[in-house]
Amino acid sequence: MHFWARERLNTQEKQRKAQEALVLVGGIFKKMKDKSMNDWAFEKRIWSHIETVRISIAELSTLSEQPEEVFHAALNIGNVYVDHGFYSQAENLFQWTFAGQRKLLSDDHQDTLNATHYLGIVFNSQGEYAKALEWHQRALDGYEKTLGKDHPDTLNTVFNMANVFSTRGEYSKALELYQRALDGCEKTLGKDHPDALNTVNSMANVFNSRGEYSKALEWYQRALYGYEKRLGKDHPHTLNTVNNMANVFNSRGEYSKSLEWYQRALDGHEKTLGKDHPNTLNTVNNMATVFNSQGEYSKALGWYQRALDGFEKTLGKDHPHTLNTVHNIANVFNSQGEYTKAVEWFQRALDGREKTLGKDHPHTRTSARMVEMLSPLRT
Repeated sequence: MHFWARERLNTQEKQRKAQEALVLVGGIFKKMKDKSMNDWAFEKRIWSHIETVRISIAELSTLSEQPEEVFHAALNIGNVYVDHGFYSQAENLFQWTFAGQRKLLSDDHQDTLNATHYLGIVFNSQGEYAKALEWHQRALDGYEKTLGKDHPDTLNTVFNMANVFSTRGEYSKALELYQRALDGCEKTLGKDHPDALNTVNSMANVFNSRGEYSKALEWYQRALYGYEKRLGKDHPHTLNTVNNMANVFNSRGEYSKSLEWYQRALDGHEKTLGKDHPNTLNTVNNMATVFNSQGEYSKALGWYQRALDGFEKTLGKDHPHTLNTVHNIANVFNSQGEYTKAVEWFQRALDGREKTLGKDHPHTRTSARMVEMLSPLRT
Protein backbone atom coordinates (compact mmCIF):
# COMPACT_ATOMS: atom_id res chain seq x y z
CA MET A 1 0.00 0.00 0.00
CA HIS A 2 2.85 2.40 0.89
CA PHE A 3 4.56 1.64 -2.45
CA TRP A 4 1.25 2.09 -4.35
CA ALA A 5 0.57 5.45 -2.64
CA ARG A 6 4.10 6.69 -3.35
CA GLU A 7 3.86 5.74 -7.01
CA ARG A 8 0.68 7.85 -7.34
CA LEU A 9 2.67 11.01 -6.55
CA ASN A 10 4.06 13.21 -9.30
CA THR A 11 7.82 13.76 -9.62
CA GLN A 12 7.87 16.98 -7.59
CA GLU A 13 5.85 15.42 -4.76
CA LYS A 14 8.11 12.36 -4.74
CA GLN A 15 11.18 14.56 -4.44
CA ARG A 16 9.63 16.55 -1.60
CA LYS A 17 8.69 13.36 0.28
CA ALA A 18 12.18 11.92 -0.29
CA GLN A 19 13.71 15.13 1.06
CA GLU A 20 11.53 15.06 4.16
CA ALA A 21 12.33 11.40 4.86
CA LEU A 22 16.05 11.93 4.34
CA VAL A 23 16.24 14.92 6.69
CA LEU A 24 14.12 13.15 9.32
CA VAL A 25 16.08 9.89 9.32
CA GLY A 26 19.48 11.54 8.87
CA GLY A 27 19.00 13.69 11.95
CA ILE A 28 18.62 10.89 14.51
CA PHE A 29 21.99 9.16 14.41
CA LYS A 30 25.00 9.51 16.71
CA LYS A 31 28.66 9.21 15.80
CA MET A 32 30.08 5.71 16.24
CA LYS A 33 32.24 6.69 19.24
CA ASP A 34 29.12 7.98 21.06
CA LYS A 35 26.85 4.98 20.38
CA SER A 36 25.47 2.86 23.17
CA MET A 37 24.25 -0.71 22.74
CA ASN A 38 20.71 0.66 22.48
CA ASP A 39 21.78 2.87 19.57
CA TRP A 40 23.20 -0.13 17.68
CA ALA A 41 20.01 -2.13 18.35
CA PHE A 42 17.85 0.79 17.22
CA GLU A 43 19.76 1.12 13.94
CA LYS A 44 19.40 -2.60 13.25
CA ARG A 45 15.67 -2.41 14.06
CA ILE A 46 14.98 0.41 11.59
CA TRP A 47 17.44 -0.78 8.93
CA SER A 48 14.73 -1.39 6.33
CA HIS A 49 13.64 2.25 6.71
CA ILE A 50 17.25 3.46 6.39
CA GLU A 51 17.57 1.43 3.18
CA THR A 52 14.31 2.86 1.83
CA VAL A 53 15.58 6.38 2.46
CA ARG A 54 18.94 5.61 0.83
CA ILE A 55 17.25 4.19 -2.27
CA SER A 56 14.87 7.16 -2.44
CA ILE A 57 17.84 9.48 -2.95
CA ALA A 58 17.81 8.36 -6.59
CA GLU A 59 14.56 10.31 -6.91
CA LEU A 60 16.35 13.52 -5.90
CA SER A 61 17.69 13.93 -9.41
CA THR A 62 18.29 17.67 -9.68
CA LEU A 63 21.20 18.30 -7.34
CA SER A 64 21.02 22.09 -7.46
CA GLU A 65 17.50 22.02 -6.04
CA GLN A 66 18.43 20.34 -2.76
CA PRO A 67 18.69 22.42 0.42
CA GLU A 68 21.83 22.06 2.54
CA GLU A 69 20.08 20.03 5.26
CA VAL A 70 19.42 17.25 2.72
CA PHE A 71 23.16 16.85 2.13
CA HIS A 72 23.91 17.01 5.87
CA ALA A 73 21.42 14.19 6.41
CA ALA A 74 22.89 12.11 3.57
CA LEU A 75 26.35 12.51 5.13
CA ASN A 76 25.02 11.28 8.50
CA ILE A 77 23.36 8.26 6.90
CA GLY A 78 26.57 7.52 5.00
CA ASN A 79 28.42 7.34 8.29
CA VAL A 80 25.87 4.83 9.59
CA TYR A 81 26.63 2.62 6.58
CA VAL A 82 30.36 2.93 7.37
CA ASP A 83 29.72 1.91 11.00
CA HIS A 84 27.83 -1.19 9.84
CA GLY A 85 30.49 -2.11 7.27
CA PHE A 86 28.51 -1.30 4.11
CA TYR A 87 31.27 0.66 2.44
CA SER A 88 30.07 0.74 -1.16
CA GLN A 89 26.68 2.16 -0.11
CA ALA A 90 28.47 4.71 2.08
CA GLU A 91 30.73 5.68 -0.80
CA ASN A 92 27.72 6.27 -3.06
CA LEU A 93 26.09 8.50 -0.43
CA PHE A 94 29.30 10.48 0.12
CA GLN A 95 29.84 10.88 -3.64
CA TRP A 96 26.27 12.10 -4.09
CA THR A 97 26.69 14.53 -1.20
CA PHE A 98 30.06 15.74 -2.47
CA ALA A 99 28.73 16.41 -5.97
CA GLY A 100 25.68 18.20 -4.63
CA GLN A 101 27.51 20.40 -2.14
CA ARG A 102 30.18 21.21 -4.68
CA LYS A 103 27.49 22.46 -7.06
CA LEU A 104 25.42 24.22 -4.40
CA LEU A 105 28.30 25.73 -2.43
CA SER A 106 31.94 25.46 -3.61
CA ASP A 107 34.92 23.12 -3.53
CA ASP A 108 36.35 24.84 -0.44
CA HIS A 109 33.14 25.22 1.54
CA GLN A 110 33.40 23.38 4.86
CA ASP A 111 30.42 21.13 4.10
CA THR A 112 31.96 20.06 0.78
CA LEU A 113 35.28 19.41 2.51
CA ASN A 114 33.55 17.26 5.12
CA ALA A 115 32.18 15.02 2.35
CA THR A 116 35.65 14.94 0.78
CA HIS A 117 37.13 13.88 4.11
CA TYR A 118 34.59 11.09 4.60
CA LEU A 119 35.33 9.74 1.13
CA GLY A 120 38.95 9.40 2.27
CA ILE A 121 37.79 7.42 5.30
CA VAL A 122 35.60 5.04 3.31
CA PHE A 123 38.34 4.40 0.72
CA ASN A 124 40.72 3.52 3.56
CA SER A 125 38.13 1.10 4.95
CA GLN A 126 37.88 -0.50 1.50
CA GLY A 127 41.65 -0.94 1.32
CA GLU A 128 42.00 1.64 -1.49
CA TYR A 129 44.84 3.43 0.25
CA ALA A 130 46.12 5.57 -2.63
CA LYS A 131 42.59 6.82 -3.26
CA ALA A 132 42.11 7.47 0.46
CA LEU A 133 45.26 9.60 0.60
CA GLU A 134 44.23 11.50 -2.53
CA TRP A 135 40.86 12.47 -1.03
CA HIS A 136 42.32 13.23 2.39
CA GLN A 137 44.94 15.47 0.77
CA ARG A 138 42.22 17.24 -1.15
CA ALA A 139 40.29 17.82 2.10
CA LEU A 140 43.45 18.90 3.91
CA ASP A 141 44.34 21.50 1.28
CA GLY A 142 40.83 22.93 1.54
CA TYR A 143 40.70 22.93 5.33
CA GLU A 144 44.10 24.64 5.60
CA LYS A 145 43.03 27.29 3.11
CA THR A 146 39.61 27.88 4.67
CA LEU A 147 40.06 27.15 8.38
CA GLY A 148 43.81 27.26 9.03
CA LYS A 149 46.45 24.66 9.92
CA ASP A 150 45.46 24.24 13.57
CA HIS A 151 41.68 23.98 13.20
CA PRO A 152 40.30 20.70 14.65
CA ASP A 153 38.89 19.65 11.25
CA THR A 154 42.29 20.18 9.62
CA LEU A 155 44.04 18.22 12.36
CA ASN A 156 41.48 15.41 12.16
CA THR A 157 42.29 15.02 8.47
CA VAL A 158 46.02 14.90 9.26
CA PHE A 159 45.19 12.21 11.86
CA ASN A 160 43.23 10.14 9.33
CA MET A 161 46.02 10.41 6.77
CA ALA A 162 48.34 9.03 9.44
CA ASN A 163 45.91 6.14 9.91
CA VAL A 164 46.24 5.25 6.22
CA PHE A 165 50.04 5.23 6.37
CA SER A 166 49.92 3.15 9.56
CA THR A 167 47.62 0.59 7.90
CA ARG A 168 50.00 0.41 4.92
CA GLY A 169 52.93 -0.25 7.27
CA GLU A 170 54.58 3.09 6.49
CA TYR A 171 55.23 3.73 10.15
CA SER A 172 57.72 6.60 9.92
CA LYS A 173 55.33 8.60 7.75
CA ALA A 174 52.46 7.74 10.07
CA LEU A 175 54.37 8.93 13.15
CA GLU A 176 55.34 12.15 11.41
CA LEU A 177 51.71 12.97 10.66
CA TYR A 178 50.47 11.83 14.08
CA GLN A 179 53.06 14.13 15.68
CA ARG A 180 51.84 17.00 13.54
CA ALA A 181 48.25 16.29 14.61
CA LEU A 182 49.29 15.95 18.25
CA ASP A 183 51.21 19.23 18.29
CA GLY A 184 48.22 21.02 16.80
CA CYS A 185 45.70 19.41 19.14
CA GLU A 186 47.74 20.19 22.24
CA LYS A 187 48.20 23.78 21.10
CA THR A 188 44.56 24.35 20.14
CA LEU A 189 42.60 22.05 22.46
CA GLY A 190 44.96 21.15 25.31
CA LYS A 191 46.98 18.07 26.29
CA ASP A 192 44.07 16.25 27.93
CA HIS A 193 41.54 16.82 25.15
CA PRO A 194 40.19 13.50 23.79
CA ASP A 195 41.45 14.34 20.26
CA ALA A 196 45.00 14.77 21.60
CA LEU A 197 44.74 11.57 23.65
CA ASN A 198 43.36 9.64 20.66
CA THR A 199 46.48 10.66 18.75
CA VAL A 200 48.74 9.57 21.62
CA ASN A 201 46.93 6.20 21.63
CA SER A 202 47.38 5.85 17.85
CA MET A 203 51.09 6.62 18.11
CA ALA A 204 51.34 3.85 20.68
CA ASN A 205 49.65 1.53 18.15
CA VAL A 206 52.45 2.29 15.69
CA PHE A 207 55.16 1.55 18.24
CA ASN A 208 53.44 -1.76 19.02
CA SER A 209 53.27 -2.63 15.31
CA ARG A 210 57.01 -1.90 15.01
CA GLY A 211 57.78 -4.19 17.94
CA GLU A 212 58.84 -1.27 20.16
CA TYR A 213 56.84 -2.64 23.08
CA SER A 214 58.32 -0.59 25.92
CA LYS A 215 57.73 2.61 23.98
CA ALA A 216 54.19 1.48 23.11
CA LEU A 217 53.37 0.86 26.77
CA GLU A 218 54.81 4.25 27.72
CA TRP A 219 52.56 6.03 25.20
CA TYR A 220 49.51 3.94 26.08
CA GLN A 221 50.09 4.78 29.74
CA ARG A 222 50.21 8.46 28.83
CA ALA A 223 46.89 8.14 26.98
CA LEU A 224 45.37 6.07 29.78
CA TYR A 225 46.30 8.63 32.45
CA GLY A 226 44.74 11.41 30.37
CA TYR A 227 41.56 9.47 29.62
CA GLU A 228 41.05 8.48 33.26
CA LYS A 229 41.57 12.07 34.35
CA ARG A 230 39.34 13.61 31.67
CA LEU A 231 36.71 10.93 30.98
CA GLY A 232 36.81 8.44 33.84
CA LYS A 233 37.90 4.80 34.23
CA ASP A 234 34.90 3.24 32.51
CA HIS A 235 34.70 5.50 29.46
CA PRO A 236 35.02 3.58 26.15
CA HIS A 237 38.16 5.54 25.17
CA THR A 238 39.80 4.62 28.48
CA LEU A 239 38.84 0.98 28.11
CA ASN A 240 40.05 0.81 24.50
CA THR A 241 43.47 1.90 25.71
CA VAL A 242 43.36 -0.77 28.43
CA ASN A 243 42.57 -3.26 25.64
CA ASN A 244 45.49 -1.94 23.60
CA MET A 245 47.90 -2.35 26.52
CA ALA A 246 46.74 -5.96 26.75
CA ASN A 247 47.61 -6.29 23.03
CA VAL A 248 51.21 -5.32 23.82
CA PHE A 249 51.50 -7.87 26.62
CA ASN A 250 50.09 -10.49 24.22
CA SER A 251 52.67 -9.51 21.58
CA ARG A 252 55.43 -9.90 24.18
CA GLY A 253 54.19 -13.35 25.14
CA GLU A 254 53.12 -12.18 28.61
CA TYR A 255 49.85 -14.04 28.36
CA SER A 256 48.75 -13.92 32.01
CA LYS A 257 49.25 -10.17 32.15
CA SER A 258 47.53 -9.79 28.79
CA LEU A 259 44.44 -11.69 29.99
CA GLU A 260 44.38 -9.63 33.19
CA TRP A 261 44.23 -6.37 31.19
CA TYR A 262 41.74 -7.77 28.67
CA GLN A 263 39.51 -8.82 31.57
CA ARG A 264 39.70 -5.30 32.98
CA ALA A 265 38.65 -3.89 29.60
CA LEU A 266 35.92 -6.51 29.21
CA ASP A 267 34.40 -5.84 32.64
CA GLY A 268 34.31 -2.12 31.91
CA HIS A 269 32.84 -2.51 28.42
CA GLU A 270 30.12 -4.88 29.64
CA LYS A 271 29.23 -2.48 32.44
CA THR A 272 29.22 0.65 30.26
CA LEU A 273 28.16 -0.56 26.80
CA GLY A 274 26.68 -4.03 27.23
CA LYS A 275 27.71 -7.57 26.28
CA ASP A 276 26.99 -7.28 22.56
CA HIS A 277 28.55 -3.88 21.86
CA PRO A 278 31.32 -4.03 19.20
CA ASN A 279 33.92 -2.71 21.69
CA THR A 280 33.03 -5.48 24.14
CA LEU A 281 33.12 -8.13 21.43
CA ASN A 282 36.47 -6.88 20.15
CA THR A 283 37.96 -7.58 23.58
CA VAL A 284 36.32 -11.03 23.65
CA ASN A 285 37.91 -11.72 20.25
CA ASN A 286 41.31 -10.59 21.55
CA MET A 287 41.07 -12.84 24.60
CA ALA A 288 40.41 -15.76 22.26
CA THR A 289 43.60 -14.84 20.39
CA VAL A 290 45.59 -15.22 23.62
CA PHE A 291 44.13 -18.66 24.25
CA ASN A 292 45.04 -19.65 20.69
CA SER A 293 48.61 -18.42 21.24
CA GLN A 294 48.78 -20.54 24.40
CA GLY A 295 47.63 -23.62 22.51
CA GLU A 296 44.33 -23.72 24.42
CA TYR A 297 42.38 -24.32 21.26
CA SER A 298 39.04 -25.41 22.77
CA LYS A 299 39.00 -22.31 24.95
CA ALA A 300 39.95 -20.13 21.99
CA LEU A 301 37.11 -21.53 19.88
CA GLY A 302 34.65 -20.95 22.72
CA TRP A 303 35.62 -17.29 23.05
CA TYR A 304 35.73 -16.73 19.29
CA GLN A 305 32.24 -18.24 19.03
CA ARG A 306 31.03 -15.88 21.73
CA ALA A 307 32.46 -12.94 19.76
CA LEU A 308 31.02 -14.26 16.50
CA ASP A 309 27.51 -14.68 17.91
CA GLY A 310 27.61 -11.14 19.22
CA PHE A 311 28.98 -9.59 16.05
CA GLU A 312 26.41 -11.40 13.89
CA LYS A 313 23.63 -10.20 16.20
CA THR A 314 24.82 -6.60 16.43
CA LEU A 315 26.51 -5.94 13.09
CA GLY A 316 25.41 -8.72 10.74
CA LYS A 317 27.12 -11.70 9.10
CA ASP A 318 29.07 -9.73 6.49
CA HIS A 319 30.44 -6.92 8.66
CA PRO A 320 34.27 -6.75 8.59
CA HIS A 321 34.44 -7.32 12.39
CA THR A 322 32.33 -10.47 12.05
CA LEU A 323 34.45 -11.74 9.19
CA ASN A 324 37.69 -11.08 11.10
CA THR A 325 36.43 -13.44 13.80
CA VAL A 326 35.44 -16.03 11.18
CA HIS A 327 39.00 -15.79 9.82
CA ASN A 328 40.40 -16.18 13.35
CA ILE A 329 38.35 -19.33 13.93
CA ALA A 330 39.86 -20.72 10.73
CA ASN A 331 43.31 -19.95 12.17
CA VAL A 332 42.56 -22.12 15.21
CA PHE A 333 41.57 -25.08 13.06
CA ASN A 334 44.73 -24.53 11.01
CA SER A 335 46.84 -24.53 14.20
CA GLN A 336 45.19 -27.83 15.19
CA GLY A 337 45.94 -29.37 11.80
CA GLU A 338 42.23 -29.65 10.99
CA TYR A 339 42.73 -28.42 7.46
CA THR A 340 39.31 -29.36 6.08
CA LYS A 341 37.57 -27.28 8.76
CA ALA A 342 40.14 -24.50 8.35
CA VAL A 343 39.50 -24.24 4.61
CA GLU A 344 35.74 -24.22 5.23
CA TRP A 345 36.05 -21.25 7.62
CA PHE A 346 38.63 -19.39 5.51
CA GLN A 347 36.27 -19.82 2.54
CA ARG A 348 33.43 -18.39 4.60
CA ALA A 349 35.60 -15.39 5.47
CA LEU A 350 36.67 -15.06 1.83
CA ASP A 351 33.10 -15.08 0.51
CA GLY A 352 32.04 -12.41 2.98
CA ARG A 353 35.10 -10.24 2.40
CA GLU A 354 34.71 -10.36 -1.38
CA LYS A 355 31.10 -9.23 -0.94
CA THR A 356 31.80 -6.50 1.61
CA LEU A 357 35.35 -5.34 0.91
CA GLY A 358 35.97 -6.42 -2.68
CA LYS A 359 38.46 -8.86 -4.19
CA ASP A 360 41.45 -6.52 -3.95
CA HIS A 361 41.21 -5.64 -0.26
CA PRO A 362 44.25 -6.89 1.72
CA HIS A 363 42.02 -8.88 4.12
CA THR A 364 40.27 -10.57 1.19
CA ARG A 365 43.60 -11.48 -0.38
CA THR A 366 44.79 -12.95 2.95
CA SER A 367 41.74 -15.24 3.16
CA ALA A 368 42.14 -16.23 -0.51
CA ARG A 369 45.81 -17.07 0.06
CA MET A 370 44.96 -19.31 3.03
CA VAL A 371 42.27 -21.17 1.05
CA GLU A 372 44.72 -21.76 -1.79
CA MET A 373 47.53 -22.86 0.52
CA LEU A 374 45.50 -25.27 2.67
CA SER A 375 43.14 -26.76 0.09
CA PRO A 376 45.67 -29.44 -1.02
CA LEU A 377 46.03 -30.56 2.63
CA ARG A 378 42.37 -31.44 3.13
CA THR A 379 41.57 -35.06 3.89
